[in-house]
Amino acid sequence: MRAIEALTKAPMAEIARSLRRRTVSPLELVDAYSRRIEAAGGLHAFITLPGERARREARRAERRLARGEPGALLGVPIAVKDLFATRGVRTTAGSRILKDWVPSRDAAVIARLRGAGAIIFGKTNLHEFAYGVSNANPWWGVARNPHDPRRSPGGSSGGSAIAVVAGLCAGALGSDTGGSIRVPASLCGCVGLKPTFGLIPLEGTFPLGWSLDHAGPLARTVGDAGLLLDVMTGMDTGRRARRTATRGLRVGVLRGPIIQKVQPRIAQQVDAAAAALRRRGLRVREISIPEMEWTVAMQLVTLRAEASAVHRRWIRTQPRAYGADVRTRLQLGALVAGADYVLAQRMRGRLRAAMGRVFQEVDVVLLPATPITAPLVGERTVRWRSGEEPVDGALVRLTAPFNLTGLPALSVPFGRAAGLPVGVQVVGQWMDEARVLAVGRLIEELAEA
Repeated sequence: MRAIEALTKAPMAEIARSLRRRTVSPLELVDAYSRRIEAAGGLHAFITLPGERARREARRAERRLARGEPGALLGVPIAVKDLFATRGVRTTAGSRILKDWVPSRDAAVIARLRGAGAIIFGKTNLHEFAYGVSNANPWWGVARNPHDPRRSPGGSSGGSAIAVVAGLCAGALGSDTGGSIRVPASLCGCVGLKPTFGLIPLEGTFPLGWSLDHAGPLARTVGDAGLLLDVMTGMDTGRRARRTATRGLRVGVLRGPIIQKVQPRIAQQVDAAAAALRRRGLRVREISIPEMEWTVAMQLVTLRAEASAVHRRWIRTQPRAYGADVRTRLQLGALVAGADYVLAQRMRGRLRAAMGRVFQEVDVVLLPATPITAPLVGERTVRWRSGEEPVDGALVRLTAPFNLTGLPALSVPFGRAAGLPVGVQVVGQWMDEARVLAVGRLIEELAEA
């Protein structure tokens, strides 16, 4: 029993090896995770629990393992953000409107996880319709940070991050429109990867902002994130990352006004990570990207317009079916002028061009994933010397630029600030996930040293 309990918080790759060697059975693992979920119910990580369906999948996986069938994730329990359609399993998108929806087909990425043998292990809590970063869901419970339940896990993939960090699954699937994978990964202390835009298919995923949405993994290690990425894309990026040399790579540490409002202890951890990379033979220098100062306006206009278009029928016919915060955002989005949306896309094109120039000079960009550690549940503002900033805006300020540009971005835990996790963000060129993961893996090793 103790060995199985220890395995529940082990890296996913180790879990997969143990299943393949048959030192633990999928059913034993599912039951151990289910016990942990029951004990951690106050964290509100799940909307739909794994239940008996997961036990049936575990029995099937056990028979397949006994026959020696292939499958990179055969018998591995993977939790899924409740935004991805799952055949025969309720998919709510964190809303009251879809509380009884049971899809007849899997989302494309779910089909790929099943194809690799994964057990779809429950549906995780999220900010309603993924439109927010607090994960304070009015219908399914306020999600809580596993390091301190008084604090927010971040969102909107907060339930998935909680499940990974608290040892309630082997790995998890999330989505990211302005930082919704990397923010909770940073605040909860796990690895979160937003791949290049379009790399993971979104068919069967309830949209928030069509031009900003990404799917991606949350995991306990960078290697696990790479393994999940390979399954979700059908590529071998994670394997290539393990072979990618990092010595001599050019690292640009982001400076400028957008970085000035960062908690000192977080800034210190990012600087410490940069210094450690320099000692390992990477070429580290400071860079600035002035166009990133436009991010707040670009993201706000783009997301509000696109989200309101997604919800145009429901927000007119049943506005009270939404929680207050999401209802307000959708109603404000309906007021975005077409000219403003067009101007935001022109600015977005300039930011993308600027990032293209940056990657002629460096191989990866290093910056904090979030400028603050996990805020208290219900905390609305952050106080800086220059004034106050909304918590929601602060949490996505350093992640949203890479949704706007579609660049791959990874949050890796590196140290703590006042006892809370700190995430260092590694950003790479389009389709260069292998290099992002390689640098992330090195940062992970340095954090453990």
